[in-house]
Amino acid sequence: MYFSEKIARKIAIIERALAYLKSRADVRPEDVERNYELKSALERNFQVAIEAALDIGEMIIAEEGLERPEEYRDVFLELGKAGIIPNDFASRIAPMAGFRNILVHQYDEVNVKLMCKFLREKLGDLEKFISYVRKYLRKKEA
Repeated sequence: MYFSEKIARKIAIIERALAYLKSRADVRPEDVERNYELKSALERNFQVAIEAALDIGEMIIAEEGLERPEEYRDVFLELGKAGIIPNDFASRIAPMAGFRNILVHQYDEVNVKLMCKFLREKLGDLEKFISYVRKYLRKKEA
């Protein structure tokens, strides 16, 4: 499978997760706390979207021969240093890697208020990340 096809598959995963998350963006923290299925679905879709974005970043880093990051948050920062995404955006999206780590490793400590804040304020960052990746692919294929 070609590089751009692999990236396109990851983008589709992010978009599918984002569609679900957007449909729940107005949910209140107390409703999430009371609804185990909703909480689980939100957590899983966030995890999948963030992991797919990190996978894309790691694929681009490998393709470009950039320094392999030691921590997930550094994936976005490395893309910023390389000019693939703007530096200020890299700094803004990097904390999503920390949220992913909480979802995966500290799942019993997920802060529902923080998750709802991410629902309201951070989904656009994942959409913007996709647009930067598509721009990168267009340049690469030109």
